[in-house]
Amino acid sequence: MPAKNSTKMYVEDGYYHIYNRGVEKRKIFLNDQDYGVFINYLKEYLSPKDKMELLKSADKPNISSKERARIISKLRLKNYHSEITLLAYCLMPNHFHLFLKQKTPDAIDRLMSSLCTRYTMYFNRNHNRVGPLYQGVYKAVLMTNEAQFLHITRYMHYQTLGDSSKTGQSYPSSYPEYLGFRKTDWVHPAEILSCFTNKNPRLSYQTFVSEYRDDIESNIDI
Repeated sequence: MPAKNSTKMYVEDGYYHIYNRGVEKRKIFLNDQDYGVFINYLKEYLSPKDKMELLKSADKPNISSKERARIISKLRLKNYHSEITLLAYCLMPNHFHLFLKQKTPDAIDRLMSSLCTRYTMYFNRNHNRVGPLYQGVYKAVLMTNEAQFLHITRYMHYQTLGDSSKTGQSYPSSYPEYLGFRKTDWVHPAEILSCFTNKNPRLSYQTFVSEYRDDIESNIDI
């Protein structure tokens, strides 16, 4: 029998909570560079690709062969800017969460296949290991109503907030975008934030997250 949420029914314009953890619950992010590489991969996949500008850069006469190869690699890289919207993300030492909306039925499957394979290759190469990095295929849960939308972003962002309050360490997430501390073109919080207001602190998104109690974490298989 397939593991819970491993069998995926993708729909056009569907909202999905995507998540996975390391094999045997091992860490998949060991340092700041690992986090940065994963986030940069997301940026490359979800930002618009300016092919003309990349081609111009590759044709510059003084460019090094290494830089030209890097640009050509970016030109060949698959891009999902027009197919997928990233609403929120959270990276923890042994797992990750993404909240995505897809415009075409198979866009998320193609993105995750490429992202997970690429990051595994990077991680194994840089940490002198071989074999699978993740505990099976990533999981996907279709979000079907506003309550689920709001809960999943709160759950994701509260993880980093809660850990920081206990250990003094925080982990990468889209929470700064939701609080207005950072603007990132490929992270889109507006749809969630439209349910809140900053005019009344008790009705703000920050209050919504900070007052969260982890009372249904057992329903999420991480």
